[in-house]
Parts: sequence; C-alpha cells; structure tokens
Amino acid sequence: MFGLYITHPQVQIDPAVPVPDWGLSAVGRARAAACAERPWVRQLSRIVSSRERKAFETAEILANAAGVDVEAHEALHENDRSATGFLAPADFERAADWFFAHPQDSYRGWERAVDAQARIVSAVDGILATHDATKPIAFVGHGAVGTLLKCHFSGIPISRVQDQAGGGGNLFCFSLADRRISCDWTPMEIWQEFYT
Repeated sequence: MFGLYITHPQVQIDPAVPVPDWGLSAVGRARAAACAERPWVRQLSRIVSSRERKAFETAEILANAAGVDVEAHEALHENDRSATGFLAPADFERAADWFFAHPQDSYRGWERAVDAQARIVSAVDGILATHDATKPIAFVGHGAVGTLLKCHFSGIPISRVQDQAGGGGNLFCFSLADRRISCDWTPMEIWQEFYT
C-alpha cells in the first residue's frame, strides 16, 4: 500500500505575518480543491499534517473529501527559520541553497538540515510504526523537510537536487511496506495511484 508526502501549494505571502501563520492563497486553495477531486484522495485512511496554517488548510481540504479528520503533529513543521524572519524571495532561495549544501551547519541561526531531517524522519517513522500498512496514508507538510525525508527514504545524502519544483503543491509516493519511493515529486492535482 502507498503513503504520500504532500507539500502545501501556494501561500499568501505577508512579511508582517510570521511565516508559520501564512495561509493558502487563492491559487493554492484552488489547487488543493482540484487535488481533492482525485479518486485516490477518497482512498486515504489517515491524513497527518503539520500544524502550520498553510499545511493544515491543505490537509483540511483533502480530509473533507476523504471523510477523515486531520491529525496534527507538532514535529512535522518546516525547518525552523525564525532566526532570520521573513526573507525576500531571492534572498530566501540563496539561503535555502546554503541550508541544503551545508547540512551540518546553521544558516544564521536556522535549524540545521541534519536536525530537521532527524526530526521529520523520527516523526514519520513513529506514526507509521502504529499505522495499518494495508491502508493508505498521507502526510501534509512542507518542501524543505519533505525533501529531507525523500533523501532519507532514497538512502542518499541531503541535497537540494532532490527538492520539488514549482514552489509547492507536489507529492511523492512511497511504499508502506519498505519506504521505497515509487514516484518523484509530482503536482498534487495530477498524480493518481492505479489500483489492482
């Protein structure tokens, strides 16, 4: 059976609001709604989400379609970047490049990539340890920690080469039996699982 890691789609950027409190933009909501129409969403037995608003809003849209409740999990949050606060898009991209290129070090007080990876892997492993592996599950979260999880499942070093394209609203699929990745980052509204 499959598991999914889904990143929130586009957000309403507001430098005056703490990043964890940003919600989905109109485009992001439309993409999540389009994803919720996919047949595989109704197969989900559980949806576990980061508590950050943008991820939780995404999870709620999917959960309404799946007929399940969202389970919020504290440790699924994005890498902690509060030390720098809001960064303009070009500055953020440079910082993210540095974050992935220097996983053992902290970018200006950010959570280190190795620590964020250990946190997300431990959280997902803990949830899956008590999950019925015959039932599909989705984790809804963020791009950086999703990439760190993907690197771990792939058995490869931390690298931004494994990051999603397009700025959000993507997913990767993995087997619940052995955590092997069965599809790379794919836009959430066009992915589908074929059932046999």
